[in-house]
Amino acid sequence: MATSCKGKEKIQGHPCFGGNHRKNGRMHLAVAPRCNIKCGYCTRRHDCANESRPGVTSRLLTPAEAMEKVRETMGSPIMGPIIKVIGIAGPGDPLFNPETFETFRMIDAEYPELLKCMSTNGLLLPEKMHLLKEIGLHSLTVTLNALDPRVGARIYSYVHHNGKTYTGEEGAEILVRNQLEGIRLAAELDMTIKINTVCIPGINEEEIPLISQKVKSLGAYVMNIMPLIPQADFAGILPPSPKRLEALRAANEKVIGQFKHCNQCRADAVGLIGQDQPVLQLEARV
Repeated sequence: MATSCKGKEKIQGHPCFGGNHRKNGRMHLAVAPRCNIKCGYCTRRHDCANESRPGVTSRLLTPAEAMEKVRETMGSPIMGPIIKVIGIAGPGDPLFNPETFETFRMIDAEYPELLKCMSTNGLLLPEKMHLLKEIGLHSLTVTLNALDPRVGARIYSYVHHNGKTYTGEEGAEILVRNQLEGIRLAAELDMTIKINTVCIPGINEEEIPLISQKVKSLGAYVMNIMPLIPQADFAGILPPSPKRLEALRAANEKVIGQFKHCNQCRADAVGLIGQDQPVLQLEARV
């Protein structure tokens, strides 16, 4: 799928949306510990310096600590010139944590040139959209794994919303409804939207083409079909083969652009894609 001139302008500098990922880097700040859903493929209990997967962080940061790390990074002659994006992607859901917005406000006051990016499950998008507008969020990633609540019920153990915990199809239906409405509202605000979809063989493969069509119609810019990392409830499911993953991307690229360089980053990743440095190691390595 060809990228329009307007699209190129929107992704300029962002390595995770199709920008130059060999020259432009991003910095993830692990300031959002709490999550409001339970995905069957997610575990945040382990950390290894060489481990790269969503939900992993060496240590949670307060907004003030995160700001110090940003200053250290931007002041580094090695890292400072390449960091173009500040992202918050966990280890929980950013929208479920007020620390997310506090951190972004602090960064915007001191480094307004940095693009602000967030990765979310989307449950709280409709009710938090005014805050995303207020902080000037540039890029939004929403993890959308199913449209059919029956499929969603196999992926999510529970959805906690408005003080109540929902399970099964009821919970999945609430999640999907809010995700789709949130994507639509974000597109209306001209945010650049990426959709992450975890390919779980035997569970949601047939949903993927439906997801690509739906999110494209709502205004999403690019899609990232990610292989399952076998762990937690899905430890016994084999991930899709590279050939199968490439076939899915090729088929859905006819509908919406595909991002193919994802490394399924840690919540504290810093640097170029594929050359990450955990935030807490920066002092010793720059």
